[in-house]
Amino acid sequence: MLSESDIQAAADRLYDAEKARSQIPALTRSYNMDMDDAYAVQKRWVDRKLSEGAKVLGYKIGLTSRAMQTAMNINTPDYGVLLDDMTFASGDTIRAGDYTDPRLEVELAFVLNKPLFGEDVTVEQVLDATDYVVPALELIAARSLRTDPETGYTRTVFDTIADNAGNAGVIIGDNRFSPREIDLRWSGALLYQNQVIEETGLAAGVLGHPAHGIAWICKRFAPHGIGLEPGQLLLSGSFTRPVTIKAGDDIRTDYGPLGEITVNFV
Repeated sequence: MLSESDIQAAADRLYDAEKARSQIPALTRSYNMDMDDAYAVQKRWVDRKLSEGAKVLGYKIGLTSRAMQTAMNINTPDYGVLLDDMTFASGDTIRAGDYTDPRLEVELAFVLNKPLFGEDVTVEQVLDATDYVVPALELIAARSLRTDPETGYTRTVFDTIADNAGNAGVIIGDNRFSPREIDLRWSGALLYQNQVIEETGLAAGVLGHPAHGIAWICKRFAPHGIGLEPGQLLLSGSFTRPVTIKAGDDIRTDYGPLGEITVNFV
């Protein structure tokens, strides 16, 4: 396990990279980390944000679909913390230069009205505890290099977890709907980048049903005595590969009967 001083130093490196908008080498090049170490670094990074006034909005579940696992060369889900200062609305303009290696992922977000806890939470229990589901785009940013241009070293799942699972923001759609209003497995989306379809997918790509993503995080938290709370926003995982973003990009994501999300990058 990493020492407390190493955990702090690693978290500080990620924090400074975000502030400087400059990527750092993968932490696993300097530290022999396991999964517990990676989440400890993530928590230390989040704690620093909370000390500066941010509040926990919810959680993101990542790498739940084969599309994302293949794209990231990682075969296990992870989670990160959503903070209230990370949110955007459909129609907003975002500065691409504020983020390191920004990308977008297509998701569904669940907002709870009942608590969820346990290692055996089912899809039905997730649906029963959900107030509404809303289309969302996750804005991801890699504070550490995905692949080092000098050495070719590719960051590991531990690097991704330490980096708050890559989360940098969430763009929330306008339309809310009941989790039982439609078969969520068949909820799909078309992501247009500058009027060209770059990605399509169905939410069933997330472990067979997007609610499985919410159940997974319950299972991950349960041994620590932590549950999910009413009002929290939970990203269930991307069902498309990430789309690389640059200044000048115009994004429109068409969720069919569930509406659209538009966002411009400058």
